[in-house]
Amino acid sequence: MSPNPNHQQLLDRITARKANIGVIGLGYVGLPLAVEFARQGFNVYGFDVDESKTSQINAGKSYIPDVLEKELDEVVKSGHLRATTKMSELAKMDVIDICVPTPLRKTKDPDLSYVVKAVEAVAATLKRGQLVILESTTYPGTTDEVVQPMLEAQGLKADEDFFLAFSPERVDPGNAKFNTRNIPKVVGGLGAASTEAAAALYGTTVDTVVKVSSTRVAEMVKLLENTFRAVNIGMVNELALMCHKMDIDVWEVIDAAKTKPFGFMPFYPGPGLGGHCIPIDPHYLSWKARQHGFECRFIELAGAINSSMPDYVVERVAEALNTIRKPINGSRVHIAGVAYKKDVNDMRESPALDVIELLAKRGAVISYSDPWVPDLRTDGHTMTSIDLDAAVASRPDCTVICTDHSAFAYDGLLKSGVVIVDTRNALKDRQAPNIFRL
Repeated sequence: MSPNPNHQQLLDRITARKANIGVIGLGYVGLPLAVEFARQGFNVYGFDVDESKTSQINAGKSYIPDVLEKELDEVVKSGHLRATTKMSELAKMDVIDICVPTPLRKTKDPDLSYVVKAVEAVAATLKRGQLVILESTTYPGTTDEVVQPMLEAQGLKADEDFFLAFSPERVDPGNAKFNTRNIPKVVGGLGAASTEAAAALYGTTVDTVVKVSSTRVAEMVKLLENTFRAVNIGMVNELALMCHKMDIDVWEVIDAAKTKPFGFMPFYPGPGLGGHCIPIDPHYLSWKARQHGFECRFIELAGAINSSMPDYVVERVAEALNTIRKPINGSRVHIAGVAYKKDVNDMRESPALDVIELLAKRGAVISYSDPWVPDLRTDGHTMTSIDLDAAVASRPDCTVICTDHSAFAYDGLLKSGVVIVDTRNALKDRQAPNIFRL
């Protein structure tokens, strides 16, 4: 039996599924996690400042594609999940999981304002025996440098009176194979008691829990994972620029290289990085490294290459239009797909937004199709998605495939003879003089 009665009582409540769990932030990370805890029999409270989200959840309506409405409705009707905007309800929780955004400021410095507000709410009602877990992606040191002092300000001590851990979210929106349950969960606490409590919690819900020695290790794990992707995507984006100069098909090169059964992992070029994590996380790492007098030249160079890809896409559009003797200025350019990745409605950091802005600045008349994004606000104006076939029938001067959604049928586009700039190799097996690949 644990020598700490607060710790043992918490473990007992978790094991018996009697712990009340609060999840702050009901987006792509928080809502799937809340539903999974509720499905395991816990009483779960979802907290969000957005009343439209809490109202939809309480009505059993899902706004996250990865959360099946049937499963959400079941746990709401059973009473295991309810949502609220009242942060005072945090006082009733045994466990509080913070899943709020961590964006960048315009200066590319970390913006922890959402985390700070969430922790302030937790601190206002903090009680002995509570377990607080931060899941928001951030720089190493956030949990012990920012969160811990805020929570200890009222006199309770972390890892003794209450428990504090970091566990990086690993959500991949739109991935049908990997979900909250079968993605291994990394957990690092401020001490052994905190690590054990967090591991016990996730062990009820996740197939595999990976315990690490500290919150800083856990924080760095997430940054390594996403910086690894950002750097390799930067490398292959630079290779795409190089291959274009050499008149080599970069997609064919990658397809041939990935036949090697060892020592190679395929990454693919694209119009730029999107989503909440991969474009942002390397900046968190670079910012923290600079505080220690270390310059992340390799990582920052990859970031510069990835950030330049929307400009390159626009140059390809200019080259494509030139073949039909038209300038960008005044040409009608249709964008196929504006979400940051295939088969999701997530617009965060989507490179399509940069492509649209750059084309508009050069005088293009923009329209778009995206079955996942019915309306798009850009440059102060609202655009409405139109069906791809209808768009093709209106004979745009150029169509740019920015996101290769499964719902897109390209037959009509190919038959039309319209100039196409394909940034995703969506038309991989099609060869035609009007197709311009990245």
